[in-house]
Amino acid sequence: QVQLLESGGGLVQAGGSLRLSCAASGRTFSSYAMGWFRQAPGKEREFVAGVNLSGGTTYYADSVKGRFTISRDNAKNTVYLQMNSLKPEDTAIYYCRARLGATDYWGRGTQVTVSS
Repeated sequence: QVQLLESGGGLVQAGGSLRLSCAASGRTFSSYAMGWFRQAPGKEREFVAGVNLSGGTTYYADSVKGRFTISRDNAKNTVYLQMNSLKPEDTAIYYCRARLGATDYWGRGTQVTVSS
């Protein structure tokens, strides 16, 4: 089992940047496919970005493509989400997810608020 702890959220003006981090417990971090999701008030949780085991392949939702970058450091058991050119519609709670086979593990989330 893995435990996830997100950090790096906060309040930023439109056009600004934030870098989210997700630190994972355990010694098998490199076995998990990692992803970032977000949930805005009154909306369902949605996929934002994903990265494969080695970090060599990344995936993005169309809404963030070209603005967000996901990366992972398996030596530090951490996955990152660099968010640039932030928009008010990016405001949400951002969650980190680890997937191993058919099992998903979630962090508690970090709030990102983008003011216009």
